[in-house]
Amino acid sequence: MISLLDQQAPDDGFAGAKLATDDNNTTGRFLGQAFQLIDAPVGGQDDPLAALASLADQGIAFALVDLAADGVLKLAGPAGTRGITLFNIAARDDNLREKDCRADVIHIAPTRSMLADALAQYLVWKKWTRWMLVLGSHPEDALLADAYRRAAKRFGARIVDERIFKDSGGARQTDSGVIQVQQQMPVFTQGAPDHDVVVAADENEVFAGDLPYRTWTARPVVGSAGLVPVTWDASSDSWGGAQLQNRFVRLYHRRMTALDMQAWTAVRMIGESASRTKSADPKAIMAYMKGPEFGVAAYKGQRLTLRDWNWQLRQPILLSDGRNVVSISPQPGFLHQVTELDTLGIDRPESQCKLK
Repeated sequence: MISLLDQQAPDDGFAGAKLATDDNNTTGRFLGQAFQLIDAPVGGQDDPLAALASLADQGIAFALVDLAADGVLKLAGPAGTRGITLFNIAARDDNLREKDCRADVIHIAPTRSMLADALAQYLVWKKWTRWMLVLGSHPEDALLADAYRRAAKRFGARIVDERIFKDSGGARQTDSGVIQVQQQMPVFTQGAPDHDVVVAADENEVFAGDLPYRTWTARPVVGSAGLVPVTWDASSDSWGGAQLQNRFVRLYHRRMTALDMQAWTAVRMIGESASRTKSADPKAIMAYMKGPEFGVAAYKGQRLTLRDWNWQLRQPILLSDGRNVVSISPQPGFLHQVTELDTLGIDRPESQCKLK
């Protein structure tokens, strides 16, 4: 159930890309570089290949893709053939970075495993290691639940109970909906073994928002509601984030979302690479972006870089309660021989990606 406060803005994502384009042009002006953003909307029944072909005919070399995983895969082959690099700003599917990875797709959106690991590290740091896992009945929920199971095993937590909340399509946003949910959720969560937290895996926002304050046993809710792992939060103001937030609100009269930030980051990566190479040649830009010297500042306290085995962007993950950033992962004490950011998600030795 999506709250009225969380309705998606029509320009979600695009506004972030537009702000980054303005930022690129501010820097590019001194180097004789100019950046242009083109909107190519694809409706639910539209073929994204037609939009891609139109962009290619205009000489576009970089495309930000706000599509589900199957849409990204559909575009990947033809995009490479037409000389277009795709920037996946939305799809979290691990398979896009693993068995279905592509050399011409840069992943800005975090994977489900990165998000799950970020939350798991904090829960383990808090010593909340006994989890009750509640997942929805959609395929995406099952994938997210798999990520939480993997994270629990990886970091030493234990899932003591699992329950599936079936999406019946009921109308809970009615006059009696609050009463109905108040009666339903305690019964649904009753009888679970002793646990420290309730972990919700609900990508379609069917039930997770109804869990806080309604579980049979008083426990924190995390995951898809309560404490949520995100790439950006409207309350983030560290490392100069307040300046970015204020500019965004002034221009677009709303708060910046995670999708906005992912789009902003993708466009800034292109701009940063263009300015460093002092070139408008797409091949030179991508060679730098995929090289060891690349890094982009994104108001997260450290440079963001690419994993060279699957082109996933390394990035800290914020843990938000909807009003404040409670913590940021990786957590203290979770060490890595290359970078602590690689404690989030599938690491090089585990990867099944063979870039093609």
